[in-house]
Amino acid sequence: MQVTLRIAWREFAALFATPLAWVFLALSQFILAWLLLTLTERYQQQYQPLLVKLNASLGVTDLVVVPYLADPRLLMLLLLAAALLAMRLLAEERRHHTLPLLLAAPVSSSEIILGKYLGALGFALLLALLWGGMPFALQLGTQLDLGRMLAGLLGLFLLLAALCALALWVSAWSAQPAVAAVGAFVGGLLLLLLQQGGDAGVLGYLSILSHYEGFLRGQIRLADLAYFGLLIGGLLAFTVRRLDALRVQA
Repeated sequence: MQVTLRIAWREFAALFATPLAWVFLALSQFILAWLLLTLTERYQQQYQPLLVKLNASLGVTDLVVVPYLADPRLLMLLLLAAALLAMRLLAEERRHHTLPLLLAAPVSSSEIILGKYLGALGFALLLALLWGGMPFALQLGTQLDLGRMLAGLLGLFLLLAALCALALWVSAWSAQPAVAAVGAFVGGLLLLLLQQGGDAGVLGYLSILSHYEGFLRGQIRLADLAYFGLLIGGLLAFTVRRLDALRVQA
């Protein structure tokens, strides 16, 4: 476990050793801050007078926070984060021919993959706190449904965690960071687009958005937790098998 944690810390620190991660964090914060400001302004100018007139029970959580967490721009940034991680995790090691050195060490493939995943998960947790934490500032001026917001924040983190696992798996198949980035972006996009409205049976269950939406409604269901657990566990298991194959080839 100590080796795994060292690998995790190395991966997490390496992400911030280049300007790319810092630029991504800065730009994403700017874009999402502007988005939240736009949604808040629309609520004040359009929705609030109508809600007062109709004496409706909807509030800021329903009309600002949930649309913010479900906005396509935030989802697109999630895919870009997955692409950024895919460039870094294994593809870059293969490109610089440092992966054989890691594979030659007395460390199992499972420890390597778990360490790299935990490093990526640290970055995902940082993103979830930065992106999902901004709406909590609205609590200073209004009353929010904190339980629903925390459920949404958990859903955002699980969505990021699943995309991290996908990025790691894709990264194991390419020695070119750019190819890995495109693969992770497209793979994540397919998961998001599996279901386009309505109940689509098997595709509806496989769609990552259908499970994310449950958290946005404030529901933490066992089926949704199991979906994310199986998706992440399956992708990590496939990545371990891929790394075992690379170890044999090396």
